[in-house]
Amino acid sequence: MSKTSQQNPSTDASGVSVIHTQAHSSGLQQVPQLVPVSPGGGGKAVPPSKQGKKSSFVDRNSDEYRQRRERNNMAVKKSRLKSKQKAQDTLQRVNQLKEENERLEAKIKLLTKELSVLKDLFLEHAHNFADNVQPVGTETTTTNAENSGQ
Repeated sequence: MSKTSQQNPSTDASGVSVIHTQAHSSGLQQVPQLVPVSPGGGGKAVPPSKQGKKSSFVDRNSDEYRQRRERNNMAVKKSRLKSKQKAQDTLQRVNQLKEENERLEAKIKLLTKELSVLKDLFLEHAHNFADNVQPVGTETTTTNAENSGQ
């Protein structure tokens, strides 16, 4: 099955070249492709919201231009200060968390040592207690013999 297609280039109102293709004998509908009109071919297609702004000439000596530039410069400064402040806050928080982590690790070491000492004391006491305790039957006979001698 051979496909033959026909391409019909046209330019729309925004200056973008649109290539419509029609496929014969396939029955499939193809989607139009957007191709920039510029001869270099590497440029981006301009969205409709930006088209009017690009074509208007801006007088760099006008008061309106100066005001817009001043507002933009202030916004840029504000944005950069905000970014610096955020980075400083993050660094400060990192340092706080590092200090807290060190304190907690020291506390863990101390509590681990304390647990070890208490465990050793408990085991020693349990061992001594087991050595001093006599079976119930032998203890009562000894006690009875001592009482009968009195």
